[in-house]
Amino acid sequence: PTMSIPFSIRIPFIEQIGCTLERYDSGHAEIALLVDDTHTNSFGVAHGGLLMTMLDVAMAHAARSLRLDAKGEGPGLVTIEMKTNFMRPGLGHLRAQGSVMHSTASLAFCEGKVLDEKGQICTHSTATFKFLRAVPISRRQALPLAEPHLQGSGSD
Repeated sequence: PTMSIPFSIRIPFIEQIGCTLERYDSGHAEIALLVDDTHTNSFGVAHGGLLMTMLDVAMAHAARSLRLDAKGEGPGLVTIEMKTNFMRPGLGHLRAQGSVMHSTASLAFCEGKVLDEKGQICTHSTATFKFLRAVPISRRQALPLAEPHLQGSGSD
């Protein structure tokens, strides 16, 4: 594997999973992961949710890489839709590669694939991302959870 680089933004879930960023430039990105037991499903292979997460992050970083500012930071993005095909079980060292097929002022249309250590495609995906105005991390706040409304509680 190549040498990893820092992610452009902190993504605690990706840190917990153990992914590394291997490429991030010119509409392309690649993240890598060595699958261990915590990443597997009941069949002992990479869980589909893990593969989709890797694809989502790789494609989003590919889109973000098109709009880096002088500090190397890109805009925020949200996934609008994502379609994934699972072709082969994911085992060993996996690489999720994302690339931008087309972008507009507000959207990026991307595709991605997960390759196993033999270079065989395990998963293919397409996704659409919406660019957001960048919000400084310090201004992001978690929304308070609303208290559940219990029907028939007489609290109306």
